[in-house]
Amino acid sequence: MDGPHEQDWIRACKGLIDQSSSNFDVAGQLNEVVLLGNLALRVKDRVYWDGENMKATNNAEADSYVRRDYRQGWTL
Repeated sequence: MDGPHEQDWIRACKGLIDQSSSNFDVAGQLNEVVLLGNLALRVKDRVYWDGENMKATNNAEADSYVRRDYRQGWTL
């Protein structure tokens, strides 16, 4: 890789390389781990995570922070 990661990303978009060094396959999993660390700090407990179902299996309070119920008329 030559130059900053932004140039690496541009080369990947242009098809000059197969994929950038900071691809989303790695970034998504890394982000999930970081957010789980924040979640564990928030509930002050260890969190056992079921990634496939996006659910904290041992702590209902932790699981309540993963999803939110939106008011009528508001959705994502």
